Formats: sequence, C-alpha cells, structure tokens
Amino acid sequence: QVGDRVLCFTDGLIEEHDARGGQFGEEQLIACVNRIEHAEEGVRAVVRSLSHTLIQERGGITSDDATLFLIEWRGGAADHLATLA
Repeated sequence: QVGDRVLCFTDGLIEEHDARGGQFGEEQLIACVNRIEHAEEGVRAVVRSLSHTLIQERGGITSDDATLFLIEWRGGAADHLATLA
C-alpha cells in the first residue's frame, strides 16, 4: 500500500549495548521506531531521528556497525519490478 515502509538494518544495531550496559535489542528498536514514526514525517527525517536516538541510547559510544535502510512505497505500477519464470 502507498505509505508502507520497510526498515532494514544490520545486526550491530540490535546487538550493541545501551548506555546502561544491557543489549539494545529488537524490542527497544521497535519502541524507538514507533515513537519516531509518529513524530516525524518523511523517510529522511525518520532515519535521521532514529540514528540520533540510537546514538543517545548508546551514550555516544558504539563498538559495532549500525546501518539503517528505510524504504517507503509511494505508489505507482511495480509490474516491471517482478520477474515471472
């Protein structure tokens, strides 16, 4: 559907430890995404806010890669994207 989004990320994002010493984890990532999704508009703003939030949660320190890739469907025909065999 138009407006659907898919967030792709590396394992370093959820395996990293937060500032309190615990593993950041999927539940914290989901909570951050849900909080930011409702506050920001546009893919760039969401990814920027999420990146800044993750840095803050980690106390500004990271020891692993943390890559985010957010895709948003804006509509249109996508028949040319699929290959049928």
